[in-house]
Amino acid sequence: MTISLCMIVKNEAATLGRTLKSVQGVVSEVVVVDTGSVDDTVAIAQAHGATVHSFAWENDFAAARNESLRHATGDWVLVLDADEVLLSETAQVLQRLDQGHPLGDVAAADVLAINLLRLELGASQAPYTLITRCFRRLPEIAFKRPYHETVDDSVVALQQQDAHWQVITLGEVALHHTGYDPVVVMQRGKFDRARTTMERYLADHPDDAYLLNKLAALYIEADKSEAALPLLDRALEQAEALDALTSYEVHYHRALALAHLPHQAANDYQAALAQDVPPRLKLGALINYGSLKKAQGEFATAVELFQQAVEADPTLAIAHYNLGTAYRGQGYLDEAIAAYRQAIALEPSYPEAHQNLAVALFKLGQLPEALDAFQRAIAIYETIDPAAAASLRQGVANLGIPTGLLTQKGFSQTGFG
Repeated sequence: MTISLCMIVKNEAATLGRTLKSVQGVVSEVVVVDTGSVDDTVAIAQAHGATVHSFAWENDFAAARNESLRHATGDWVLVLDADEVLLSETAQVLQRLDQGHPLGDVAAADVLAINLLRLELGASQAPYTLITRCFRRLPEIAFKRPYHETVDDSVVALQQQDAHWQVITLGEVALHHTGYDPVVVMQRGKFDRARTTMERYLADHPDDAYLLNKLAALYIEADKSEAALPLLDRALEQAEALDALTSYEVHYHRALALAHLPHQAANDYQAALAQDVPPRLKLGALINYGSLKKAQGEFATAVELFQQAVEADPTLAIAHYNLGTAYRGQGYLDEAIAAYRQAIALEPSYPEAHQNLAVALFKLGQLPEALDAFQRAIAIYETIDPAAAASLRQGVANLGIPTGLLTQKGFSQTGFG
């Protein structure tokens, strides 16, 4: 059996080579559909053995994806974007499946598609996405929707026709994605293009809950929650037809949009967390709901929620940091210090963690250690937010610590000695 890598690209010279290197020895062919590159994208693809096909861009990602499927010849299809990398552990899993080995207790012959967990590098709070990116090459499987395109609808339809087909979700991170950055999305004008494309589609498909949710999420990223809420309410009108992941996202996004109404937001966070989705996909709700509870003075509940976040992803620094702030709210300074130090171990340039660690140490009378942590926080702030550094210096002075000490001990404003 064989695996075809299918990609659509446009001006991806900066990252395409890295993506193609990650699948070497895994796929038997690389199909690249280029939608109008003017850089070295095509040459890079060809240098890695890809067959490149030109396709006129029609503001429809599904159409371009389906064009790539049309040229594939493998038994399986793997879909990647040029800002994604396939991790070696997942590559081995796909190779074993391609060789006929079972996935867990599911026979290879029964596997229709595989959900892959993607780590969104740069997204600190909700860094995981679950996407269907590997599936059998069958004529019935095709992408749908011009934006946020997926094959999920056709996969579900095949399962309904034949009950033996199974969709497998891999538990570990399979892909790294470097394209997540809402600020860059706005700067590049992608917001307006995405909004226009989704709104045009929804005009003809007003009950598409999946895209209603995605458009609402786009509005929330643009600080337009008032436009997001009606879309999310429309999606919830079809609650019985929603899959668990879409239901989670709808409630999670609705909670974000209702941040000014904490009680209503809490109801949606609870509904989101009740969905049967992998724990790592719930990190956004766990952290935000925990922060809401902490703001309301319900520190025990906040601690429980942040502990769940830490259990879901022990490598997430923000989860440990928030756990520390909740412990501090309870007056448990030793536990807070341990949580702050874990956050710093995971993310050394975390100024808020250094600052809060310093405050907790100061409250315990551990002045040298507190001074060291204040120094580190100020040095980091100087590189990213000089105003915050100045404010912290003044705050330290207000604690009665001589400001002259902040330039001693071998520290400078831009780093550590």
